[in-house]
Amino acid sequence: MRLLRRTLSIALLASTLALGGCASLGSIEFSDFQAESTTPVTAPTLGNPEEFTSSLKQLETIRIKGRAPKTGYTRDQFGKGWKDPDRNGCDARNDVLARDLVNVVFKQARVNCVVLSGVFHDPYTGESIDFQRGQTTSSKVQIDHVVALSDAWQKGAQKWDPQTRLEFANDPLNLMASDGSANASKGDKDAATWLPPNKQFRCAYVSRQTQVKAKYDAWMTNAEHAAISTILKSCL
Repeated sequence: MRLLRRTLSIALLASTLALGGCASLGSIEFSDFQAESTTPVTAPTLGNPEEFTSSLKQLETIRIKGRAPKTGYTRDQFGKGWKDPDRNGCDARNDVLARDLVNVVFKQARVNCVVLSGVFHDPYTGESIDFQRGQTTSSKVQIDHVVALSDAWQKGAQKWDPQTRLEFANDPLNLMASDGSANASKGDKDAATWLPPNKQFRCAYVSRQTQVKAKYDAWMTNAEHAAISTILKSCL
């Protein structure tokens, strides 16, 4: 849709110049070229029984193995910093902020991308945060990898090619905005050792973890698999 709007706008500009002979760039509103960045995954919700039933079926397809050594893991194994794998002009961090926050204010540009402020209703804690972009304030709202990169590394990602790891680290299915302290508390723990403090969100949380691991064929430990199974069954 963004590409279509841009193409139409450029076509309109070319037509105006050709027909009018004296139109200038100053007579064209650059807002015509703007489009809000979007991601193909909706903002986190509490989920529903249909989703949990589907995730429970996916859980049955996931391999159960022991955790491999963490040897060789670095963040750079999944790409340096945030990327733009969907090529919408915005990096994955800003895409997720735009998706998960409300009352979003963007930095003025030809494409709405950089999120300056917004209100975040954190599903992990149930609290609300007034987000302001800045050196001392941005960390209040962080982007969590639902399946942590280190956890993935120990459960299959060591064997993935670099492109797959990059896509995993920037996949909106595997990304959620979260309260900074909650994200720090989680670290690289799996569902057997960490769950969101907000108990109402736990079903949706483990459901998303299951979807991610099924998509990338990452395995689970026995304890992790059992914990997710128990939670999902309680949600039906």
